[in-house]
Amino acid sequence: MPALCRDCLIQLETERRCPACGSPRILAHPELFGLSIAHMDCDAFYASVEKRDDPSLADKPVIIGGGKRGVVSTACYVARIRGVRSAMPMFQALKLCPDAVIIRPRMQAYVEASRAIRALMEELTPAIEPLSLDEAFLDLTGTERLHGAPPAVMLAKLIKRMHDELGLTGSIGLSHNKFLAKVASDLDKPRGFSVIGAAETDAFLADKPVGLIWGVGQATRSSLENAGIRTFTDLLRWEQSALTARFGSMGYRLWHLARGQDKRRISAHEPMKSISNETTFFEDTNDPDILDGHLWRMAEKVSDRAKAKQLAGRVVTLKLKRADHSGLTRRLSLRDATQLADTIYRTARNLFDQVGDQGPYRLLGCGLSDLCSEVDADKSGDLLDPGATKRSEAERATDAIRQKFGSEAILKGRALR
Repeated sequence: MPALCRDCLIQLETERRCPACGSPRILAHPELFGLSIAHMDCDAFYASVEKRDDPSLADKPVIIGGGKRGVVSTACYVARIRGVRSAMPMFQALKLCPDAVIIRPRMQAYVEASRAIRALMEELTPAIEPLSLDEAFLDLTGTERLHGAPPAVMLAKLIKRMHDELGLTGSIGLSHNKFLAKVASDLDKPRGFSVIGAAETDAFLADKPVGLIWGVGQATRSSLENAGIRTFTDLLRWEQSALTARFGSMGYRLWHLARGQDKRRISAHEPMKSISNETTFFEDTNDPDILDGHLWRMAEKVSDRAKAKQLAGRVVTLKLKRADHSGLTRRLSLRDATQLADTIYRTARNLFDQVGDQGPYRLLGCGLSDLCSEVDADKSGDLLDPGATKRSEAERATDAIRQKFGSEAILKGRALR
């Protein structure tokens, strides 16, 4: 059976240990050297960057997030073992892990680490489709002649270089399409490398829950369960026409994914359409201070990402989901494109006020779309808001101070809510 040592990268037949370096990290699979669609997902990315930059945190539980009334952005695996999860309220996380080190997100540091990883990927293939700062699809079809090694070897080399050169780790999923590659990357985290071959696809999916499908959240799972669909085997019992009639375009997609079929190409040059951030609350809430604090932090994150990518947007979106899973979405087109957190927050807050008291809410989200270059952003002031120009200048000055002295140098009071 084709096999690969993930430490010294030699190709070999199945062995318990590598005969060259003695490593037990052997990856063996019948289709290992014939597959070329991959998904790379960094391991607890934000927390890993913090531990790399501060070695004293290496063995400590680390949580990235806001103040005591904020939520967890991400947590290292030490904290996850204690039960800490993303989007969990910070007070709940601290009950589970009282000795955790809490660190506010440093978006610029994460962006820089992401760019370094992207540079390593680009040495393998130009066909890269980023999903976020810490994950991307890669298509290595036809690259074996260029590199003198199959895609699996080059992907193992990528992960090794990320560790050796950048001090970061990631997990690889390798398969014959995007859907299965993404599923595979989550099977053996952290520092995993999992393969789902074409021959085993049906058997692999058969007893898996439909929640395995990316994009199928709690609301969709509830709808599927009401139709008696809990596993992929349940999906296989439905005709395509029946699924489409009941679930629309999602039904059509589910019919194909139930059979392991995904014809989507890896779109290397598809322009980014929007930047957004959202959180699902551990408990439904209607508390105005909590919601306002979350909305500001989301606006900051959206703004940070837009600035990092040198983008701005003309449309601000507010997304809400009630306790019964019904959703509300509101959008407002701006006169000028913006990348400023202050403008994004004030617009989203205005949209929230227009919605009125329709909570409690289980999800809150904020986004920026109709993107353009930052060159066209925030050109004119707001005649109806004389203080807008001063706030814009203050935000730019704050960005410069944080760039020089770190993200903790200046904080707004509402960020602590």
